[in-house]
Amino acid sequence: MAGLRTVAAIALTLVALTVLHTAITYMVSGAMAAMVSTFAIKEKQVRGQAVTLALGLPVALAAVSLGALLHSRIIAGDAFFVALIFGAVYSRRFGDRGTALGLIGFQIYFVSLFVGATVSALPTLYLTLAIAFACSAVVRFAVVPETPQRILHRLRNAFRARVAQLVDSQIELLDADPEQLDKVLDELRRHTARLHEAALMIQSRLEEGSPDAATAALLQRRVADAEIATERLGMLLLNARSAERADTLTLHLPHAPVPATGTLISAEDTTTVTLRRDLKALHLMVARPSEDRGTAVAHVRNRLLGYRDEDKLPRASTAVQDVFRGIGEAARAVMGLRLALDGPQDESNDSPATTRSREEFDAEDVALAGADEPEEDAEPAGLKRPTTRAAFQVSVGSVLAIIGGEFLSTQRWYWAVLTCWVVFLNTASTGEILVKGYRRLLGTIVGVVAGVALAGVVGNHTWLAFSLVLLFIFAMFFTAPLSYALMSFFVTAMLGLLYTLLNTYSLSVLVLRIEETALGAVCGIIAAVLVLPVHTDRRTDELLATVLDRLRDVVSAAVEQLSGGPASDLLGRARDLDTALDELRASTQPLTHPITPLRGRRQTARYLVALLETCAYHARSLAATAELVPHSRTVAADPRLDRAARRIAHNIEVIAAHVQDEGKGAQVESGASIASMLKDDGSGALPSGTVAFRVLRHLQRLDEGVAGLARPLDVPVSDGRAVSPPV
Repeated sequence: MAGLRTVAAIALTLVALTVLHTAITYMVSGAMAAMVSTFAIKEKQVRGQAVTLALGLPVALAAVSLGALLHSRIIAGDAFFVALIFGAVYSRRFGDRGTALGLIGFQIYFVSLFVGATVSALPTLYLTLAIAFACSAVVRFAVVPETPQRILHRLRNAFRARVAQLVDSQIELLDADPEQLDKVLDELRRHTARLHEAALMIQSRLEEGSPDAATAALLQRRVADAEIATERLGMLLLNARSAERADTLTLHLPHAPVPATGTLISAEDTTTVTLRRDLKALHLMVARPSEDRGTAVAHVRNRLLGYRDEDKLPRASTAVQDVFRGIGEAARAVMGLRLALDGPQDESNDSPATTRSREEFDAEDVALAGADEPEEDAEPAGLKRPTTRAAFQVSVGSVLAIIGGEFLSTQRWYWAVLTCWVVFLNTASTGEILVKGYRRLLGTIVGVVAGVALAGVVGNHTWLAFSLVLLFIFAMFFTAPLSYALMSFFVTAMLGLLYTLLNTYSLSVLVLRIEETALGAVCGIIAAVLVLPVHTDRRTDELLATVLDRLRDVVSAAVEQLSGGPASDLLGRARDLDTALDELRASTQPLTHPITPLRGRRQTARYLVALLETCAYHARSLAATAELVPHSRTVAADPRLDRAARRIAHNIEVIAAHVQDEGKGAQVESGASIASMLKDDGSGALPSGTVAFRVLRHLQRLDEGVAGLARPLDVPVSDGRAVSPPV
């Protein structure tokens, strides 16, 4: 959508400038201004977008005016450019509006350098910028409107599609031959990760896209239920196909060994046929449009929800029966999702199991309506604030890039500055900057080759060149989340076309582009290393400690509620854990990148992230189950669970203290399983198939997962035994 909106704004600007018989130079300026004024604005509310766009025009006019006035004053122009860069980066501390205005000011000043703006050309440039901003407004608010409600609606549909894709891959897992399991498991991991990404994207848009806090809390709960239930179903299927109990780590660790297949499931078995049929029925429930509310969907829903009652289960092994129970829980979650997304449904064909589920949903709705607002974390101040630190780093890097760029070219030195600016965007450590600079240089080199070929094809065909520019801009936005190198390729190829339009194209210019890009990346890396550096190890340690703290908060609060304690916002805490884990995953990319020479650290980083994702899955499951306690007829509090979680909380605290270089001498406790601890203290074993038994299983996996973190982090273990990965 961002690509379509930007392309439409540029196209409308070009049409308007063509009608006015504007010269090519101003058409290029207008196209670039339309692009900047469209993609820079990230505010979620329409009113905020309009205010920022209105403020952006005078900022752009001031930037192009100063660019023209300082055109012939080299030292003053360079000094102002550095000051502008510092202000543009520092303004990010003021939120989306500050970020947008800073970006507009920087990019429009860059446009003035790119087209060689002069004082005599300012009146025409003013008109060009005004037309570009007006066209951007028309496209944003009329042609391709963007409202929080529309975005949330698309994300909800995307989430439903992701659930359907995951169920599809689970059906493939059921039918896959042993030699195909590697490929099927890779697909299962990919779809599980994408479902989680969709859930996080919905979480980021709930506050603005929902009419009130109660509706947002309800949708958050239903999305979390559907994600957890569908992911758990995949784990249960993997268990049923395995000779031994499979570990949840298999779903989160890339290239994890495939569990040995067992004989619990046979392709020709009657139970397997029923299982396959019910998985397809679950897929039907997810994929069927909300408008279709016929008796067929109701019949399927009633049958699947019946598996939540023990008397509805087919006669099979415990592992296979668990899969049917999982289908029942997934069907309940999908039903709740449909109620939250599509509103009330026909209840005339409800079975007793469906009626019970509806009553549970009604009770949950009442409880969620009184949820408390989450507390916001305090931000660091001074030089510890990321925006302040980045402003100094980019400024120093830009000074180096200007000096070096002037030696390479007195006309196009600004390419080095632009690269230095770009490599600092959305990065937080030296390693991230290094990887981003490498990817930009790689994309630029390949883009130069493409630019050479395109220049010969385009020749003097102006509109063909502009059409390709629009195509490449869309491709730039479309590929940005997928590959930074690919995005850089399209940026460079587009610039080659713009040079052709301005009659300044030559092979030497594109080669200079590579040199300036390499120089800018190097300057950025030097600044990141020397000026207020944030080393990758320190950054990942800080985020790892945050993840561990939030994991402890979720587990402790969930177990407290499961043990009969007061209700709290467990899903909000679980999403905070997911957000922290997502940041940790991004920060470890320099360590897991293929060019990383330290293969041991790369494997350790991947293992840690996968193990933490496994722990987060079990924590989310505990939180989702705990929130049922206050208003469910089937889930009751059990005081024994509080004793079972003490070791987990202690071990998380020990590992977090070790990561932060605190708590010297503390050791991770390891020993008998949590289930055996309960049995030994006279509590007795929990009956299989009960909710308490499922909670205990999640606690056991959490205990194993947290203890498994000790070995790669070199945390001492109390009994002296080496801690192995969960099995």
